[in-house]
Amino acid sequence: MRRRDAGHNGSAGDGPGDGPGGGSGGSDGQGSVAPGTRPRRRGPGRFALIAPVVLVLALLGTAFAADEYAWGPTHLGWKGGDPDTDPAAVVLPAGLELPAAQEPEPPAQPAVGEALSPEAVRRALAPALRDPDLGRSVVAAVADLGGNEPVFTLGQGTVVPASTTKLLTAVAALAVMDPGTTFETKVARTGADQLFLVGGGDPLLASEPQLNAWPARADVVTLARQTAETLRAEQVSRVRLSYDASLFAGPGDNPGWESSYVPDGVVAPISSLMVDMGHHPRGWGRVDDPSRTAADAYADALRAEGIKVARIRPRTTPTAATTVATVTSAPLEDIVRRVLDVSDNEGAEVLAHHVGLAEEGEGSFVAGARGTLAALDRLGVDLSDAALFDGSGLSRKNRLTARTLVDVLRVAAADGNPELRAAVDGLPVAGFTGSLTSRFADEGEDGLGRVRAKTGTLTGVHALAGLVTGADGTPMVFVVAADRVVPARTLDARQALDVAAAALAACLCGAP
Repeated sequence: MRRRDAGHNGSAGDGPGDGPGGGSGGSDGQGSVAPGTRPRRRGPGRFALIAPVVLVLALLGTAFAADEYAWGPTHLGWKGGDPDTDPAAVVLPAGLELPAAQEPEPPAQPAVGEALSPEAVRRALAPALRDPDLGRSVVAAVADLGGNEPVFTLGQGTVVPASTTKLLTAVAALAVMDPGTTFETKVARTGADQLFLVGGGDPLLASEPQLNAWPARADVVTLARQTAETLRAEQVSRVRLSYDASLFAGPGDNPGWESSYVPDGVVAPISSLMVDMGHHPRGWGRVDDPSRTAADAYADALRAEGIKVARIRPRTTPTAATTVATVTSAPLEDIVRRVLDVSDNEGAEVLAHHVGLAEEGEGSFVAGARGTLAALDRLGVDLSDAALFDGSGLSRKNRLTARTLVDVLRVAAADGNPELRAAVDGLPVAGFTGSLTSRFADEGEDGLGRVRAKTGTLTGVHALAGLVTGADGTPMVFVVAADRVVPARTLDARQALDVAAAALAACLCGAP
């Protein structure tokens, strides 16, 4: 979907994110839409935001030290009263005199409430962005967290955002659904022996139990065991199986993607019923028919429970069917964290389909793109010249300005929007987690642990969008992107972006 100034109707399509890059996107195909118009939003009055100073510093400073975002006695080994585990319980040696305990000085307040210095930001960032490895199309923006105009911008117009598109999908999903929302996969039945495996759009549904996975995974083996227990109680030993993926509409292959992506296994067809994120349960690459693969995995699990499965076919579940078994996904906020951390393309597309369902009653690429823009518009995000064709960023037809990405990040970080928090604390940490685990080496080491950003990578396209804390404790929102990189310079361009973000981490950027 394309958004311009008020009065302009554009087009949106079913629109590739981090991973293999390709050429230009396919034709608009089924993706052409003509949305209604909304007034263009500009200026500092768009948000009612208060800079989340303490939160952002905590996220940037402790993300890699905490165990799954949790601190506390069970994580640090504090039990109290035991000399082996609590130093305060150790008896002092006889005759040892210690000075009286003094009241500590109040902790210094971080210098993060001050405005950014445009000149300091420019001195830090501009030299890094002149690196010739970035090519001739480079955009950047740096802003505070309070909703003011960016203090630094480079380049004009839009760029191909690649997987930074997932930021839009994540924020929109959290905005239109409760962060605790879960997705059910169920088995329904008509008569004694007709079963229906019904997909509920769980992007992390597994083909077998995943005991150590985070977030927790529902799986079809558990679903089959529940089903078999009911069937055995009724002495039913043979069933017919249908599978129902009707929750989502439209094609599974986005017309805005490179035509080779699905056949070559870069991304799986998107379905409301899929296991292992569309990957082969016991092989390599993606599957051609995720719904049938899920049904086969469920049928195999039923057979392992002693239930014979006579046939398997696609079919919509009758309204009169009764539910006999259910498994439930992790909450939406945890799914969002994972999608952003590892840049999960299929997961992002499933979430975008859910946005389409919530906004327009249709789970499709077109409705997802249109619903995402509508949700962000309500949040006050500047969507000037935005064009969105998918939820993952695999489409090269997507176009976003640096300002749009800045606004999305600031909205997600705002104190007044706690329901959007997962889109911030799900960002990878430079040098430690997710898609930034192996980044920020050598010249970018100043950014280690201090940059949290979503990556974006396609052939010739590289981007970072996230949060960084300067050397004086000043938090910043930043976007750096280049979409005309010579493929032979891919690694050098990626490092150049790391160096740019690291320069902000080393900057004394607070206004004097």
